[in-house]
Amino acid sequence: MTENKEQEKKVEYLELIYDLIFVYIVGRNNSILHHVEGGFFTLESFLLYIFCTLAVIQIWSFSSVYINLHGRNSVRDHIFLFINMYLLYHMANGITSDWRGSIYEFSIAWALILINIAVQYFLEIRNQKDMPGANIVLKQQGFIILGEVVLILVHILVYYLTGVSIAYVPVLFGIIISFVTGSIFTMFPVDFPHLSERAMLYVVFTFGEMIIVMASYFEGGFNANTLFFSIAGFLIVVGLFLSYEMLYNRIVDREMTTNGLTYMLVHVFLILSLNNISIALEFMADDKVDVLPKIVFLTASIIVYFICIFALGIYSKKKCAFNTRFILGVAALTLAFAILMIVLREYMYVNIIITALYVGSIFLILYRRSSLVK
Repeated sequence: MTENKEQEKKVEYLELIYDLIFVYIVGRNNSILHHVEGGFFTLESFLLYIFCTLAVIQIWSFSSVYINLHGRNSVRDHIFLFINMYLLYHMANGITSDWRGSIYEFSIAWALILINIAVQYFLEIRNQKDMPGANIVLKQQGFIILGEVVLILVHILVYYLTGVSIAYVPVLFGIIISFVTGSIFTMFPVDFPHLSERAMLYVVFTFGEMIIVMASYFEGGFNANTLFFSIAGFLIVVGLFLSYEMLYNRIVDREMTTNGLTYMLVHVFLILSLNNISIALEFMADDKVDVLPKIVFLTASIIVYFICIFALGIYSKKKCAFNTRFILGVAALTLAFAILMIVLREYMYVNIIITALYVGSIFLILYRRSSLVK
């Protein structure tokens, strides 16, 4: 374990710059879905988008956990971060709608970044030589990451020989193995205030992408139609942001002892859902996109976002924990939201108001729950 654990670790300046590169990459990844064919994006484009987004956010998660547990803001730490920042640009350059033309650059950079992180775990062993238990965890995490590297190399070889990509295999391996091996990390809790702050800042940066998307709602002249959609869209974004802010600032027990793995894993999908919402809001203002798929996409993305919010309730303070009755009430409200969105899909004015009301209602529910903490 890192020494001086009693003193809360602070998020360093370089960590913020590092996170901004991830936001840039995910924003670039969103462009994959901007190519609408036959009224909506293709299934192939969507799967490519999901894979690229999860791969990039997974790297962020691996990096954040290492920095939290073992980072010392040292020269060595800075060098490794700068190397990964450079390689991330190559990943970003490899993210195109024509995956076949850039698969090697993306995959090689991906593998090198994971090797970089694994090497840091192995180098840390000498700093923990008096703690056999910590050494076991360091070696295990290093070999897990190298296992994903091997699968990436297999993916590259398979693609070279057959033209078929199995890039989803390494991503799924990383997610599944985190669940399977998570129990051993209970013996080595993270600095939860630092880890939760890192996750919060990434979420805030992701909202920045959504705010940029919202600018399109203000185009078209200063008239009643523009005012209606811009106000409703703005309220949706505000409600989504305040819901997370309420969870982070007032509901989550940031002083609890935890390994933080589930917290980070849920944030991977929470950030993915936020990116989906940004794209869905952009589609809402685009007449070239078919009504039914864009309504389903927006509705599903918002529901997944709030599922992640309530899943993080396992980290809540005892007084405002989410009990079964509370969850059932929220589920009933969510079901009503989904039904109304599908039934009234042809009426954009109604749909955007329903969305704003649903998001606002969830925020008020979270606010009331948080008020139980005195």
